[in-house]
Amino acid sequence: MSIITLHASDLDGYLTKEDIEDIEEIDRMYEESLSICKALEEGKDREKAEKELTASSLAIGNRLHSITAKNKGVHVYSFETPRELHGEASRIIAKLRSPETGHEEFLYYIQRAYEILFSSCFADKCLDRKRTLIEKTPVTQPVQNYAVHRLPDVDSLVGNSVMCVMLRGALLPSMIISKEIEDYSSTGYITPFALFRIKRDESKKESNMAYVLDLDKSFFREEDLDGKDLIFADPMNATGGSLVTIVNYLKNRGIKPKSIRFINVISALKGALRVTRAIEEAEVYTLWMDPVLNESAYILPGLGDAGDRLNGKDEGVQRNMIQLIADYGSGVVNLYRNQVREIEKTVLG
Repeated sequence: MSIITLHASDLDGYLTKEDIEDIEEIDRMYEESLSICKALEEGKDREKAEKELTASSLAIGNRLHSITAKNKGVHVYSFETPRELHGEASRIIAKLRSPETGHEEFLYYIQRAYEILFSSCFADKCLDRKRTLIEKTPVTQPVQNYAVHRLPDVDSLVGNSVMCVMLRGALLPSMIISKEIEDYSSTGYITPFALFRIKRDESKKESNMAYVLDLDKSFFREEDLDGKDLIFADPMNATGGSLVTIVNYLKNRGIKPKSIRFINVISALKGALRVTRAIEEAEVYTLWMDPVLNESAYILPGLGDAGDRLNGKDEGVQRNMIQLIADYGSGVVNLYRNQVREIEKTVLG
């Protein structure tokens, strides 16, 4: 079959009774927060509303922390790193959320987010083992200068990895992670790419959502994925449905990944739990966790359509991966030129 479909009812079967209770509790907490948002928007006693919203957000964050702490496969940056680092993550998320953040600025903050996430996923795990990099500098007086740098030795974590691109909004984040791997590895390793054409049926609600994988418009070789460390970098993890659909398909084809990392800027609680329940070897790394989904399966408070904000909206015909790369412009293409070559090779053969 060239079309593979997974339904929301299939996803819900992975959640435990405790997961469902935790999700329902967070939903109730966020309902209270929404009532405060309404008062704030209407301008009713703004100072009081802001204090109440701050207190509500803190309570939700603390509860999310306690829920995710029970699941070793879910890693939330602000829950697992020192408090001194949280300010930068919060600033980045605030800029990404803002409707005032334009396209170029949005790209900048996505890049910053994924640089931090790369460190959280890989580099920070290798701080106790480093390799030496001796770099020739442009300074030649009084003699040619060389600088010595000590980098986390990530080779054992990244040398077997393949970047798996889901949805078009995941293209640039995947290129960013691949570039970080290239720069950190001792060999300048360029990850292979696997490109999956998957979309969810936006005419449906979260409760009856369908996830459709179109194999005819996907580009990957099964033999290149077996036994590999698969990395999926998608800015938003709302329901987890797209990832579960792809991984289930691969496993049904006899492909056995060595590991799976799902790297998100923002993840909803339900999506993170679903992924780790449905895929035993999967780990979710997210810069920020948001509490709930609305009935259309959009993350709340969220940041809108990350794909459109990254790529711009299509005018008429939907652009393919090569067209999207061209639309990023020469600045981005030159920065990620090795990744662009790999993607072109994957698509064009």
